[in-house]
Amino acid sequence: MCGIVGAVARQNVVPVLLDGLRRLEYRGYDSAGIVVQSGQGELERVRRVGKVAELAKALESAPINGQTGIAHTRWATHGVPSEQNAHPHICNGRVALVHNGIIENHDVLREQQKQAGYRFTSQTDTEVIVHQVHRYLEQGQDLLAAVQSTVKDLEGAFALGVISRDEPGRLIAARRGSPLVIGLADDEVLIASDVAALVSRARCFIYLEDGDVADISLKGARIYDQTGNLAERPVKTSSVTADPTYKGEYRHYMLKEIYEQPRAIADTLEGRIGVDHVLEAAFGTEAGRIFDEVKGVHIIACGTSYHAGMVGRYWLESLAGIPCSVEVASEFRYRHPVVRKNSLIVTLSQSGETADTLAGLREARRLGFGHALSICNVPESSLVRESDLVLMTRAGPEIGVASTKAFTTQLVAMLLLTIVLGRRHGMTAQTESRLVNELRSVPGKVEYALTLNEQIETLAREHFGDKHNALFLGRGAQFPVAMEGALKLKEISYIHAEAYPAGELKHGPLALVDASMPVVAVAPNNALLEKLKSNLQEVRARGGELIVFADAKVGMISAPGVTVLPVAPTEDSISPIIFSIPLQLLAYHVAVLKGTDIDQPRNLAKSVTVE
Repeated sequence: MCGIVGAVARQNVVPVLLDGLRRLEYRGYDSAGIVVQSGQGELERVRRVGKVAELAKALESAPINGQTGIAHTRWATHGVPSEQNAHPHICNGRVALVHNGIIENHDVLREQQKQAGYRFTSQTDTEVIVHQVHRYLEQGQDLLAAVQSTVKDLEGAFALGVISRDEPGRLIAARRGSPLVIGLADDEVLIASDVAALVSRARCFIYLEDGDVADISLKGARIYDQTGNLAERPVKTSSVTADPTYKGEYRHYMLKEIYEQPRAIADTLEGRIGVDHVLEAAFGTEAGRIFDEVKGVHIIACGTSYHAGMVGRYWLESLAGIPCSVEVASEFRYRHPVVRKNSLIVTLSQSGETADTLAGLREARRLGFGHALSICNVPESSLVRESDLVLMTRAGPEIGVASTKAFTTQLVAMLLLTIVLGRRHGMTAQTESRLVNELRSVPGKVEYALTLNEQIETLAREHFGDKHNALFLGRGAQFPVAMEGALKLKEISYIHAEAYPAGELKHGPLALVDASMPVVAVAPNNALLEKLKSNLQEVRARGGELIVFADAKVGMISAPGVTVLPVAPTEDSISPIIFSIPLQLLAYHVAVLKGTDIDQPRNLAKSVTVE
C-alpha cells in the first residue's frame, strides 16, 4: 500500500498522475510506478524504486503517453522494496491494477492460481488480485464484472484501480476498508486514495463507500454497491487546498491542525484494520516474525512523543499483558541501562530526526536490546531508515511547532501496536474485535470533541486571562494526557503549568493550590473515577478553582468554583485520544488571550536535531 492515483482524460494523463503521486509523498513509500493504455492499445508501464522523482526521470528518458492510466506509491508489506514488487501489476499484458491495503487470503489464492497455470513475478499479495481479474476476463466477463467477481474472493482491506487494454477509456475502482475518492473535472475523471492528490485538478468529489465498485469513463462514474445494485453517492465540494501550508479560514496553523485530526486519524487507520482485527503486515515485511520474538517493549522518545509513549505503556501492560518501559531519550542514552533480550525498541518522533531519540536508538542497537520499530510522521527520516519496522502516522505536514495531530496519531499507532502484540500474550479475539471497533469510532468522537471549541474559548477568557500558573491532574492513562495538556499550555501561552497524578496532590502539590491557581482535570468514566473525585474535593477544600473535562455519563455538574465541560461518552481504552482534544483547544485559546506567537513560540524549534 500507500497511494493510488488514476485518470481517464481527453489528453495525456502521465503529468496528471505524476502530480497526484507527488501530493501523496507525505504518506511514505519506497517505490513508485505508472501504467497507461497507449494509443496502440497496449499497457505501457514504468516502475522505479525510490522517490517519485526517480520515476519522473525514467519517464523523461523513455516517455509513455495515454489517456487512461493508473499510478501508485508503495510502502512494502508483502515483499521487499524492488521494481518487481512495485505497482502497477500486470497480468499477461491484458489487465493492470494498483492496490492499497492487505489481502489476507493471498496464500490460498496464490496456490489456486499456480494450479491454473499463472506465473508470479513478485512477492506481493497484490499480484493475486490482478491474476484473479484476468481469470474472470478469460471466462468472458467484461472489466466491471471481472472486478465485481474478484472482490468477492478477497479477504482483507483494499482500494483498487483497474484498467484493461481491451477496454480503452474505462477505469474500474473498488474499495473495502481503504478509502477511495473520485474527482470530477472538465475533460477528465480521476480517482485517488486521498483527496489531497486531486485538489489541483478537481473541486467536486464522490467518496466511495465500503463495498462500492465504480465504473469510470469520460461520461462520469456509475457506482454499484456491494450487492451489485446501482447506488447514488453525493457529490461534494472540497475546501481542501492544493497548498498544505495554506491556513484557509483558520487564524493559526495550530488551530487548523487541531481540526485536521479526524482526517489524520482516519488516514493512520486506513488499510491497517480489518472488520475485527489489526492487519499486522502494516508494520512491515518482517512484522510477524519479529513480533513473535518480543517479550517486552522499551519506548524511547522526547517531549510530546514521550507522553504518547507513556500512554502506550498503560495500554501495553493493561491490555496486552506485556512489560513496557518508557524513557526520555536524552536520559536513556547516558544511564547505562540493563539490556533485556527480545525487547522491542519503539521510537516515537514527529520528525524522525530528533537527535536524542536517534542516538537512543543507536545506543539500544549497540547494547543488543532487540529489534526496533519507528512510529514516525516523516517517511524518509533517519529514524525510519534505521529501524527494522515502521508505522507511518500519516498526520500530514504539521507547521505549528506545538504538536497536535502528530500526538493523537501516535496514540492511534500505539494502540494498533498494543493489539498486535496482545494477540501473542493472551488477548482474546473478542477483545481485539472490541478494540478495533473502538478505534474505528475515534475520528467521529474527535469531531464531536471539537464542538467544545466555543465553550473552551469562553472558559479560557473567564479563568485564564490574568493567571500565571496552572495545575493539570489525571489518573491512570490520563496522567500523561494531563502532562501533554500542561506542556501545550506552557509551550504556546508561556504560562507555567505542571501535571501530576491526582493521587500525588497530598504529597506536595496541594501546597500550591489557592484561588489564583486554576486546576485542570480530565475525568473519563473508568474505575478510577471515584478516587479522582476525592482528589478534586481536596482542591475545592483549599479554595482551588477547578476546570474538569468529564465524560458526559459520569454526571458531574458545574458548581461554584467548579466548571465542568462534558465530553461525549467514550470507551476507556480510547479516552486518552479523545480527552487530548479539549486540552489542545484550551492551550490554544489561552495563548490567543496572551497574544503570543502561537505557531512559532519563543525559544522552540519544530525538529530538535541537536543534543
